[in-house]
Amino acid sequence: MVKTLTYTDAVLTYVADTGVREHAVLKTCRDETMAMGGISRMQISPEQGAFMGMTAQLMNAKRYIEVGTFTGYSALAVALALPDDGHVDALDISEEYMAKARGYWAKAGQARKITGHVRPAVETLDQFLAEGQTGRYDFAFIDADKSSYDAYYERMLKLVRPGGLVAIDNVLWSGKVVEASDTSDDTVAIRKLNAKIKGDTRVDTVLLPVADGIFMCRKR
Repeated sequence: MVKTLTYTDAVLTYVADTGVREHAVLKTCRDETMAMGGISRMQISPEQGAFMGMTAQLMNAKRYIEVGTFTGYSALAVALALPDDGHVDALDISEEYMAKARGYWAKAGQARKITGHVRPAVETLDQFLAEGQTGRYDFAFIDADKSSYDAYYERMLKLVRPGGLVAIDNVLWSGKVVEASDTSDDTVAIRKLNAKIKGDTRVDTVLLPVADGIFMCRKR
């Protein structure tokens, strides 16, 4: 295995400063979320947000859905990349965090594109499927409770169209996926899903060592 670069803090800062054209409201969201303390680790990095936005543009995506909105960075990063008639469904279980997210979306002039849903995500996803939303989404993102990743993955595969993308965050889990001694529920759940995706003939895949690992799954 060829290892080409060690990602020091200095390198990551350079990537964010040089390689990301971060919208002012995204930066505000990121800075204010960082000030919340340890919980801020749930927020995606600026380069990941830029990557997701460009992915949406390359796909000509119009409909995006995510599980795990937190303070709204990922939803806003994609919404900014969508056309005027694009739409985002953002799912989270916390009204507190969703309220913060809605504030940033409004400041960025993107609130009309984004609908926030606050309830257990499986319930919302099942509702969408029951309403006939199968195959209606272009791009889906999973970044929530790890023990439910497989449940989210199966539902997202139904919601995205053929040729659509399901992106799954934290699949390297800070390196814990390769630590055999770690048998915690979250780590085991991620390992099982990673192994499942590797052999899943319903999708074309690549696991990117970006941020905490992103599994990109293109529905066949």
